[in-house]
Amino acid sequence: MVGKPYRYGGSTPRGFDCSGLVNYSYAQVGIKVSRETRTLREQASPIRTTALRRGDLVFFDLEGKKNSHVGIYLGNGRFVHAPKSGAHVRVESVRSAYWSKRFNGARRIVEL
Repeated sequence: MVGKPYRYGGSTPRGFDCSGLVNYSYAQVGIKVSRETRTLREQASPIRTTALRRGDLVFFDLEGKKNSHVGIYLGNGRFVHAPKSGAHVRVESVRSAYWSKRFNGARRIVEL
């Protein structure tokens, strides 16, 4: 979905917001997850950053709002996300100065 446009409230390839991208991506592999960042965090189990695996969720605090952004970890310190209005889905580094400063934990969706 890299390159697809950001759309507030979007959860289809016509446009995604951050939690919509997570919801859509997990649905593609048959896993039902929440549509909201806050409840995604509640639904997933906390993990140490040293235990991150592809597909885990990474959470960030933006604009002074706790747990206001989520992305999907891709491995090698990279994650995919739908960043903001006017932007497109893209891959970035969790280790960059901007994202590492705002990082607020990693979680894993565990199917029962």
